[in-house]
Amino acid sequence: MKRRSFLAGAGLTGLAAATLPAPAIAQGRPRQLKMVTTWPKNYPGLGVSAERLATRIREMTDGQIDIKVFAANELVPPLECFDTVSSGAADIYHGAEYYWQGKSKAFNFFTAVPFGMTAAEINAWIYHGGGQELWDELSARFKIKAFMCANTGVQLPGWYRNEIKSLDDLKGLSIRMPGLGGEVMRRLGAASVTLAGPDIFPALQNRTIDAAEWVGPWNDMAFGLDRVAKYYYLPAFHEAGPALELLVNKEKFNALPADLQDIVRGAAMASAAEALADFTFHNIEAFARLTAEGGPELREWPEPVAAELARVSSEVLAELAASSELAGRVAASHDAYLAKAREWSRWSDGAMLGLRNRHPLD
Repeated sequence: MKRRSFLAGAGLTGLAAATLPAPAIAQGRPRQLKMVTTWPKNYPGLGVSAERLATRIREMTDGQIDIKVFAANELVPPLECFDTVSSGAADIYHGAEYYWQGKSKAFNFFTAVPFGMTAAEINAWIYHGGGQELWDELSARFKIKAFMCANTGVQLPGWYRNEIKSLDDLKGLSIRMPGLGGEVMRRLGAASVTLAGPDIFPALQNRTIDAAEWVGPWNDMAFGLDRVAKYYYLPAFHEAGPALELLVNKEKFNALPADLQDIVRGAAMASAAEALADFTFHNIEAFARLTAEGGPELREWPEPVAAELARVSSEVLAELAASSELAGRVAASHDAYLAKAREWSRWSDGAMLGLRNRHPLD
């Protein structure tokens, strides 16, 4: 599929289309680039999204950018993607920014923070609310150019071997939960561990861990987590709409002609819209299968647990904001936008969904 026919059929938003130049693509020797990912090969939603994005960029540039995708552990371990691209040993990675909070805690804001933004809200903040500019400033410190390229939608806090009836049940609990959600759990007495996706099932099956958060019904069932734990907790407190990212080595990106840079940017935006639709569709289908089969036992957080999750989340985010001058500015921008989004969502999505679900049509 050639660039012009692709754009005509892709249904990109006006904003995405406006970023793509009309003149012919700059010709020259095709650029062979390496993409490393934090995802298993061909993994539903995540690994597949990386492959689709590489294909989209190749087609939109008429082969001027040809990206070879390496899944987790094919070239480097999943949690070494950042350093590999920052150093120039690979050109691009596809992953989640909160994996790199050891580099800067501010990276958390560009994936998800507890009690944070939905997919639509983080899109609005990144594209229109000043988020991209702050993200560019942060990622440039590590010789990287960042683009949002996917979103899973609301995630669930995962699978638990035992029911959580009170805060005491979190004490000593070993749980796979990365990022700030994991830090909140740790402060409530749990032992939070970070495991790459393929390592979750064996750890839960072998009782190395007691609970595990991954993504949602579609991906959780693909890993078989529903077969090794009884209780499925909801709703999300840790990731209301986690974004995923395409990160390009800044020197390699700057070396591209302007029209190819714009195509990479537009392809990432198109991929973000496609991935959210993909996750939404398949989570709906997977949840229907999961509940039709008679398991698991769905549980909501008891209110005292939910209140304490929120209180501790506030502490964690305040400390994050104080961790550096840039983290403080990112937090201020994020929090100001979130405050306005909460008020709007109360009377828009929140109110509409409550009304719709109380009064389903025949």
